[in-house]
Amino acid sequence: MQILKVGNMCAKTGEKVSGYVQVKGTDIELAVTIICGEKEGKTVFISGGVHNAEYVGIETAIEIANEILPSQLTGNLIILHLMNRTGFEHRTMSMVYEDGKNLNREFPGNAQGTTADRICHTVVTEFQKNADYYIDLHCGDGYEELTPYVYCVGVAVPEVVKAAKGMAEVINVPYLVQSPCGSGGSYNYAGSCGIPSILIERGCMGRWSKEEVELGKKDVRNVLRYLKVLQGEVSKRTYHPVDVGNVICKNAEHTGCWYPTKKAGANFRKGEILGYIKDYFGNVLETCTAEMDGILLYQVASLCIIKGDSMVAYGENPNHKEGAKGTDG
Repeated sequence: MQILKVGNMCAKTGEKVSGYVQVKGTDIELAVTIICGEKEGKTVFISGGVHNAEYVGIETAIEIANEILPSQLTGNLIILHLMNRTGFEHRTMSMVYEDGKNLNREFPGNAQGTTADRICHTVVTEFQKNADYYIDLHCGDGYEELTPYVYCVGVAVPEVVKAAKGMAEVINVPYLVQSPCGSGGSYNYAGSCGIPSILIERGCMGRWSKEEVELGKKDVRNVLRYLKVLQGEVSKRTYHPVDVGNVICKNAEHTGCWYPTKKAGANFRKGEILGYIKDYFGNVLETCTAEMDGILLYQVASLCIIKGDSMVAYGENPNHKEGAKGTDG
């Protein structure tokens, strides 16, 4: 009989167990479901709420945890419903409430660090250590607009990169981005440790809908079926994600008011203006100009924009190859 242990929780073959895992060195308890299949196989780690206002991913994790049964699995699921719980309960958007850090910039964390560092360390040492594969569920934060797309790890050994891309290719979104980062983000770090990992972006602006959650659940089930962990065949989908190649992420050089000129998902040509930052009198402080032909993946959609924070991210247009290197969002 198999026994799968995460923190103080454990599940045996054929069991589903839900409860809380404590973040080491804190009083924070994270909601977790372990589903141990009736047949042995690979273990998939699924997380929601790395960014706590990304509600589509959180609700998708909650519903997937409730709906999948041990009898349907050849293998196991470890589902972390909400990684940044205190941020969620204080509505801090991307940041951990106690220290103002962005979890997806702090992996692998530190057992002796601040709260965010300790959350990351706990995820690595209690969750990722059990995983053969990883699905990280995101969406646009409370101030972000995006078009649905999927990241897969790119900084890892070739077999891990190949396996992650295979997972990403069954997601029902238009675009795929292979990340050039090997640390900072949860899925990035997992990939660098040998775990094929993807990050799904669906939904935005601090909202969620049943329709988006249903699409998110179909994405997760398709990956699990592709991995032969969940019974059934990969279902039909509208999109087969296109690799957008290089990605440019532009951060704001000024604090002020942001006036985008495009919508997420828009195509544009090199040299087109993507938006302006103006001061509180309407004077232009900064103009954001496209450095290549591209697809707008996400952008700030609030009037407020903050120096040093994200402004836009766009990928290379697959139909107009003009090289330009960038970093993961």
